[in-house]
Amino acid sequence: MKIVTLVLVVFVILSTSFPATIVKAADTGDTGDTGDTGNVGVTCDARQLQPCLAAITGGGQPSGACCAKLTEQQSCLCGFAKNPAFAQYISSPNARKVLVACGVAYPTC
Repeated sequence: MKIVTLVLVVFVILSTSFPATIVKAADTGDTGDTGDTGNVGVTCDARQLQPCLAAITGGGQPSGACCAKLTEQQSCLCGFAKNPAFAQYISSPNARKVLVACGVAYPTC
């Protein structure tokens, strides 16, 4: 339990220290763009995924709020995965389970 608390504290500190806020550009209609799911003007903000933290770090079932945020931020997951502050969370086995449970495709970056 102490490890989960420590991971949670580190995640919160990192997410506030390195804000990953990026505004996704409008879809240009290019059919070769596989990273965008059609969410035009989505603000990529890793802090919005905090409802998922318990499920990702603890391996539990994701909440409805978590799934809603994952769906909203789906086009941003590759950017989060490339950010060293968040990569370990996005690439973890529990994150994959959460994505599957929420019906969100794992990003192929």
